[in-house]
Amino acid sequence: MAEFWAEWGALAYAAAALWAFFEGETFVLVASAAGAATGAVDPYILMVSVWLGSFAGDQTWFTLGRKLGPAALRRFPGAEKRVARAAQLLDQYGILFILSFRFLYGIRNVASAAIGITGFDRRRFMLLNFIAAGVWAGSFVAAGWFLGALLGPERLLWVLGGCAATVVVILVGRRYLRHRRRTQVA
Repeated sequence: MAEFWAEWGALAYAAAALWAFFEGETFVLVASAAGAATGAVDPYILMVSVWLGSFAGDQTWFTLGRKLGPAALRRFPGAEKRVARAAQLLDQYGILFILSFRFLYGIRNVASAAIGITGFDRRRFMLLNFIAAGVWAGSFVAAGWFLGALLGPERLLWVLGGCAATVVVILVGRRYLRHRRRTQVA
């Protein structure tokens, strides 16, 4: 990650913004941890970059949900269930949901579209989205920075490698179990 920043310079921050447009928690944590461990990443520029990227991404999904509505969901299998869950959480928690959906696994990608589908006020969403994107960016940059400073470059590499290996094992295991269930049913 530090090499990426050293090689790409300012474009690396643009890549971070683009990554945050779609998702980004892991990327932001790793980038800020690498920055703390190596000094290659400016945490303030990173925070502003991912703040704006996250804000723009969720504004885009909100607008698409508002313009295209529920008909667009039929094209994405499994999304209807997550959108229904996001709409339920919006009804139940209101503004608190908008300020926190970025931290809820499995809902972030559809929450903005679901909020748009419900007809939520555009300007109000924009303001709340801007605040929430800032809280999200600051939280993940700070967490990564703290982790990088705590572990240092060498231990950070081992921890990241261990986390990556764990994720691969979990994904392969899930795929294997699904395949096994399908073959047992058939």
